[in-house]
Amino acid sequence: MSVQIFLHGKIVGIQEFLLSPVSEQGEEDAAGERLLAGRSRWVSLLSEVLPRALLAELGLARLLLGSSGGGQFLVVLPLEARPQAEDLIAAAAREIQQLSGGHLQLVSAVTENLGEWNVVRRRLNDAGDRRRGSPLAGQPAATFEPFAGAPTSGPSEYFTKSMALDLQMAETAGWSPETPGRVLPREGKYGWPLGSRPSPEGIAIARHAAMTDDGTAAAGLAALADRAQGRRAWGVLRGDVDNLGIRLRRVQTIEEHVQLSVMYKQFFAGELELVCSLPDYWRKVSVLYSGGDDFAVYGAWDALIPLAREIQRLFHRFSEENLKDFPGPEGKTISMAVSLARDSSSTLASVYEEAGRMLGLAKATGKDCIFVLGHTLEWRQLAAASDLRETILRMAGEIESPRRFLVDLTAFYRKAAAAGRPGTAGRHFEKPWQVQRYLNRALGDTRDKELQRLRAHLTNEILVRGVTHTKLRPGGQVALQWARLLAEV
Repeated sequence: MSVQIFLHGKIVGIQEFLLSPVSEQGEEDAAGERLLAGRSRWVSLLSEVLPRALLAELGLARLLLGSSGGGQFLVVLPLEARPQAEDLIAAAAREIQQLSGGHLQLVSAVTENLGEWNVVRRRLNDAGDRRRGSPLAGQPAATFEPFAGAPTSGPSEYFTKSMALDLQMAETAGWSPETPGRVLPREGKYGWPLGSRPSPEGIAIARHAAMTDDGTAAAGLAALADRAQGRRAWGVLRGDVDNLGIRLRRVQTIEEHVQLSVMYKQFFAGELELVCSLPDYWRKVSVLYSGGDDFAVYGAWDALIPLAREIQRLFHRFSEENLKDFPGPEGKTISMAVSLARDSSSTLASVYEEAGRMLGLAKATGKDCIFVLGHTLEWRQLAAASDLRETILRMAGEIESPRRFLVDLTAFYRKAAAAGRPGTAGRHFEKPWQVQRYLNRALGDTRDKELQRLRAHLTNEILVRGVTHTKLRPGGQVALQWARLLAEV
């Protein structure tokens, strides 16, 4: 029996590549969103197409594909296939580096299928780290050729047309040895079906896009902003599973590793596509990418927050059903962040980057959280903020000057925030009646029992009572900002 080896590939430098500026003058404004979408899809599909192409080119069975997607892949090969496999990976790595303008690096590692999985995984990681630290290893023939960087027209056109436009409706993704670093929609020596649901031969990918009114193309940022209720604005939602790396490092067998990797990838590809296709979202949001443990969506701002809640609900159910036999919370929670465009000059890349920074803040604060409208909330707090938003809007609708009521309530929050800053000791609000005073001022004198009930409910919801003083709930501030955005004309 032939000796088996594991070949692990990983694409590094993804975020730097996605956010790198384009070379063409003015293209970042004209086609920046298509460029970012095309780059995202290319990177997402590379780690799906390359291992399948490797097995097909070597004439090996598809069953030797271990895991793929999320920027990395793992395949099992016979030892005698190693030289040919390394040559193909090296050729793909050179074209990937060229297409990305030097930002991306395909790092591969090989080890024998000997010993327990945790030992094999450690050997693969060590070999990958050595390759990453010495990127010229294994490429002596091409090392001393001058690197021309990305061509001035080819790569951008490939991303904006082939990956962003052609791939949107393509039924297959293909690959050819003549262009080993490219994914080819509808063509190539080999091809694999694309879909949001898993299939034995296909590649699971979320590709939902909100279309223009005539249905001929994906809606642009301005069109998505116009579909929002209240303020005409768009934003980006990013999500990432908490501590999935720790969960994967704890598995004891290669079978468990593959099982977990495939489950997470299929969840994001399938559920994200399904949720975005629901009536509340299908004309308002577009999927930027879905990965092995993360995703990004952009669209009308008012759809992003409820979309985040729905994805978190589905992920919670997914983890309860599929991870109940795995101890510990790692990999069972998800954190997200929503970033809104500041004005009409904001680009998709800049708002996407800002959402990444906010996601980092949410994860630094705690797990299973969301950063939204300037605050980090636990998911249960966001649910309470949603209910409180409805109360605020209902109260505003019952009085003659709803906008004035929202402005007065905002002024109260700003004064309370200023009182809590360093150097202002003794100026914080110590009694709940101070909140009542602001609400009375906003509502005016009223004997309407329903308004009085709503006012009491609002007072209780926006305060956290302590032994000596009270403070404002962050969820109340999010609810107020949320209500103001919805009420804005």
